[in-house]
Amino acid sequence: MHKFLHTIFYQRYSIVPLVTFRITFGILLLYSTLRFAYNGWIEKLYINPKFYFPFIEGVSINSELLIYSLYVIMTLSALFIVLGLFFRISSSLFFIIFSYFELLDKTYYLNHHYLVALLTFCLTITSGHKYFSIDTLIWPKMKKNTCNAWEINILKIQLSMVYFFAGLAKVNGDWLFSAQPLATWLPGRYSLPIIGQWMHLKWIAFVFSWMGCLYDLFIWVFLWFKKTRPFAYFAVLIFHLLTYILFPRIGLFPFIMMTSTLLFFSANWHEKLLDMMRRIFQSSKNLSSLGYKNAKNLNGNYDYKRQLVITPLLCIYLLVQFYLPLRHLFYSGKLFWNERGYRFSWRVMLIEKSGFTRIVIEDPKTATRSEIDQDLYLTPFQKKEMSTQPDMILQFVHFIGNEFKKKEGYAPKIYVTSRVSLNGRRSQPFINDQINAYALKNPFENEEWVLLMTR
Repeated sequence: MHKFLHTIFYQRYSIVPLVTFRITFGILLLYSTLRFAYNGWIEKLYINPKFYFPFIEGVSINSELLIYSLYVIMTLSALFIVLGLFFRISSSLFFIIFSYFELLDKTYYLNHHYLVALLTFCLTITSGHKYFSIDTLIWPKMKKNTCNAWEINILKIQLSMVYFFAGLAKVNGDWLFSAQPLATWLPGRYSLPIIGQWMHLKWIAFVFSWMGCLYDLFIWVFLWFKKTRPFAYFAVLIFHLLTYILFPRIGLFPFIMMTSTLLFFSANWHEKLLDMMRRIFQSSKNLSSLGYKNAKNLNGNYDYKRQLVITPLLCIYLLVQFYLPLRHLFYSGKLFWNERGYRFSWRVMLIEKSGFTRIVIEDPKTATRSEIDQDLYLTPFQKKEMSTQPDMILQFVHFIGNEFKKKEGYAPKIYVTSRVSLNGRRSQPFINDQINAYALKNPFENEEWVLLMTR
């Protein structure tokens, strides 16, 4: 076991794959932040809304100047990651600020945002700045041509988990036997050139569903092996380009996967890629030959005391990443319906839900009831997302109830009437309108509040 862990974590590898990942991933981070600001999404998502659905209560930003300042810092941090300038600080700042914005509102949760946070965190603890970076020009003594195996393998294992759990999540009746939600989405792509004329055919949805499931379940395996890697990466390109064409609103996720999976290629391949980058940057220095066989004999002084700390921390990280996609098994009810354990589990594009939510507040002293005008507090997108997610409904209920209590001095009663449609099914009641929602501490405290899906 010790020998296995040493091979996986501490064998010396060429640092070049880590460097090319730092540069390509950093470019995507920089483009993403600039794109976000250019499209006006900072104002739309974080300044205009009057109410947020935070993952952690108390996480909020009340200053417009602070929001823009944080985005400027995050943009500069992404640029510094690419350049390898003050790398530890810049990558840490990007991770912290990006994660903070993601924790601010559940409305905008996306799997690829979660992936960006994880990859940035992993990159932060590596030595990807110790070669081909401005840091090594400032501090030449830090320059290294090798790194520990875990610095690359932790990223490769993380990407493998994304694929595997995304495929495992597709092993369900809606995806495999009803081709949902693709059968609902694909007909809307009729305007696409050439392939648009076929998108309304049900068998196309079934082909895409089954191929998508098999792809996610097994592509990561073929990426690990040298003989199958070129063919697997060609499949990566085709799959993610097709995904981007069919579903452009998925954002940068396809490009993140296409660039990140380059990590699976050999050090020699990455040396050629880095040599191209050198020519682009008009560098006169030649890249020294660093392959895996040569690299493990270089810079080989191991810090065993440090390993005693690193090994358990890496194992804990991987166990957490293994647990989160499976935690729904410990909860009752249908996952796609109540979404308990749905987030942070690589369930990509699996559900199409729409709903209607009516919230009524009752004054217990006068017994008078009035409906809450949600438009006074929520954006249209926030309303849409809240209507199908019990925890968000309850967060808004508590906000309304607390406002009433602050004004009147006593707690109100709040009742929710809601109907939801899932993956092409007819809508059905979602929330029990006979239970005072304001009295609940969490959406699953009372098993009767979120009604069971009956069809």
